[in-house]
Amino acid sequence: MTAISPPEPIAPGAARHPRGLFVLFAAEMWERFSFYTMLALFTLYLQNPDAGFGWTKAQATGLYSNYLMFVYFSPLLGGWLADRKLGYRRSVMIGGLFFMAGHLLLSVRSLPVVYAALACLVVGNGFFKPNVSAMVGNLYREGSHLKDRAYNIFYMGINIGAFLAPLVAEAVKQNFGVHVAFAVAAVGMVISVTILWRFKGLIEGAEKRAPVAGEAPAVRRPIDNVPDRKRIGALIVIYLVVIVFWMVFHQNGSTLTYWANDNTDWASSRVLSTIIWLLSFGSVSVDKVSGTLSSAINPFFVITLTFPLVWFWQWLDRRGREPATTTKIMCGMFLTAISFYLLYLGGKSGGDFGRVSPWWLIGAYAIITTGELMLSPMGLTLVSKVAPAHARGVMMGGWFAATAIGNKLTMIGVYWDKWLHSTFFLVLGSAALVMGFVLLGLLRPLRKWMPGV
Repeated sequence: MTAISPPEPIAPGAARHPRGLFVLFAAEMWERFSFYTMLALFTLYLQNPDAGFGWTKAQATGLYSNYLMFVYFSPLLGGWLADRKLGYRRSVMIGGLFFMAGHLLLSVRSLPVVYAALACLVVGNGFFKPNVSAMVGNLYREGSHLKDRAYNIFYMGINIGAFLAPLVAEAVKQNFGVHVAFAVAAVGMVISVTILWRFKGLIEGAEKRAPVAGEAPAVRRPIDNVPDRKRIGALIVIYLVVIVFWMVFHQNGSTLTYWANDNTDWASSRVLSTIIWLLSFGSVSVDKVSGTLSSAINPFFVITLTFPLVWFWQWLDRRGREPATTTKIMCGMFLTAISFYLLYLGGKSGGDFGRVSPWWLIGAYAIITTGELMLSPMGLTLVSKVAPAHARGVMMGGWFAATAIGNKLTMIGVYWDKWLHSTFFLVLGSAALVMGFVLLGLLRPLRKWMPGV
């Protein structure tokens, strides 16, 4: 029997991260590589009459939105099973195996097999996603100022995988076909599971556990005096607000991919053409670039902006002026609105259905990514800080359930070919703006329910 290594808890004032964070960083990076390889290919694959099934945009958007809804609802059950029965590390390993099976099945051109593959991916995500996120939080003592930064670093790992995925997917698709590209996603999961197994000794301490003998008790926080029902209620309010963010943000796999594929003139920029050629080591022809490649823009900005933003929060923290997590989330909503208003202007500039400069899309992604970094990793750390310890896994699942509802609402993309593109962008930008003001109005009561967060 393998001895369980003692955890590496981090005291509230400590200045270093445990090694287990970087194990989870690497495992999540390769899992997200597989996830986003599939997502970058999926809607265009369904529409392809030769390699795929010749579906319409509305049909592809419908399946995309339903798939993402189930993907992000599944962590509710996966988190509950990890909390009550299986433990976090075992659940993550089970999820990895289901992910492998799903990606391999997608390499077979058969509609029934596609649905079987999607079912495997939904189950895999349910076991993997909430529990690897909960393990990150469990590496730290309650009250540690490093926890926010840990989730930012972890989130960058997610996006390194997400950035590599479309580049590899486009190169493999152009040279070997889409089904081989789906098989490459399975390879990413093999690497992820191997990392978790090889370095399991560094993350076993992230399981829910009793205090280790000789370990100093965690510092009591103001939120520990708030009843569980109010803490859970505050999280539910946040979940409801960010549903709109996910509805808008996850247009990246459907309507923004269609915009990149049909309305963006990639070859018009020599700078971009050169960058694409260099990043793909000459394996991607710019004249043949599809919307698949646009899925790399968002994670590119996450990678380049994460450390400057982490440094900025650190700088404010040293001066006692770092904003509350809820304030960061509110700012994220406003930035999301601005990004879609920029796309509205881009749509107008091209007469809605013409081809426009790729810089409209890139600029919008830069803004929404800044908003994402204020919202998505902050949401993960918010759950870790606020959720009662006995329900942390299931409340992490609740965050993903809110994402699921938002993803179902991406179904608004069925109007992509019915409305002017500029009108579509305007509607989504306005929805994000309204929810930003709603959260602004709720900040004061939320601070009472989540003191010190």
